[in-house]
Amino acid sequence: MPSEVTTPHELLEVLKQVKYPGFSRDIVSFGIVRDIQIGSRGVTVELGAPAADDAVVDQIQRDVRAALSAATELPIEIAVERAARPAAVGPRPAKTGIPGVRSVVAVASGKGGVGKSTVAVNVACALAAQGLRVGLLDADVYGPSVPIMLGITDDRPEVRQDRRIVPIEKYGLRAISMGMFVGERTPVIWRGPMVTKLITEFFKNVEWGDLDYLILDLPPGTGDAQLTVAQQVPLAGGVIVTTPQDVALLDVKRGITMFNQVQAPILGVVENMSFHVCSGCGRRAEIFGHGGGEAMAREAGVPFLGAIPLVRAIRAGGDAGVPIVVADPQHPQSRALIEIAGAIRVQIDERAAGMPTHSH
Repeated sequence: MPSEVTTPHELLEVLKQVKYPGFSRDIVSFGIVRDIQIGSRGVTVELGAPAADDAVVDQIQRDVRAALSAATELPIEIAVERAARPAAVGPRPAKTGIPGVRSVVAVASGKGGVGKSTVAVNVACALAAQGLRVGLLDADVYGPSVPIMLGITDDRPEVRQDRRIVPIEKYGLRAISMGMFVGERTPVIWRGPMVTKLITEFFKNVEWGDLDYLILDLPPGTGDAQLTVAQQVPLAGGVIVTTPQDVALLDVKRGITMFNQVQAPILGVVENMSFHVCSGCGRRAEIFGHGGGEAMAREAGVPFLGAIPLVRAIRAGGDAGVPIVVADPQHPQSRALIEIAGAIRVQIDERAAGMPTHSH
């Protein structure tokens, strides 16, 4: 006989054990559970299913029913709000103002040193590995690190006769960075308007071709320069990268404010360097504290996209010019980053299908 659960909050905790099919993350953190009510007719659960296959939706319903049946003897009713499937025929029209580009996703951080570029590069590679057409625009003109991370420091983009710039292709990505136009050790000291002009050039004058996603690696910080960059094109959403320390979490609030100012949906928060995994014994040590990013996301009402462990491999891979999701897709860090990329896709698919997205 199941131990009786009596409140919607307790039932929500039960549903946190239900994984989204194909991911190790749960359906609550994915925003699939819209509402839970306990009334005279029993338990009513409202699910918002993304534009996913029928098999995925059926699996979620079965798993929800099984989890709730183990927690309560009340009758269970599951209502599913389905998103309209995007039409599969023909290319989708671009809504970004960049010809051929469907969705621009900006990756931001309140300050430098939190691994924002590492997240941007690896998420872009993870999306490309899923067969999507992906571009990567390194808008961090003051410290462009994307060429180093992709191992393309000696490559120079072709500038055609019509002055269109052809991006460098690597690991299935089309990439452009200020670092491709100036030397790695050349300091870039520019005023704000010049930065804006350059970024506009990258948006409008690069031959991106047809892309499902253009990942935009914003400069660190959330000031006027970042706002201006984010205003250049309509964003499908913004991702905020932080670390567990309290000081970094204050910066998350600034990032949320910035994306709100440009009316960009916040796809979620990523907590980098979340915990350390000992290479010898495999034990997990939370040397910077843990869970701050998730708590901050919950408090701000935005999704938590995932936590990335701190191990040497991600830094070594970046320095060697091979992102970790390419070098070792089965590594714990790679798995975390691949799931974050998947969570971003789910958020964008839901929004594109006109579904409300919620966070718990």
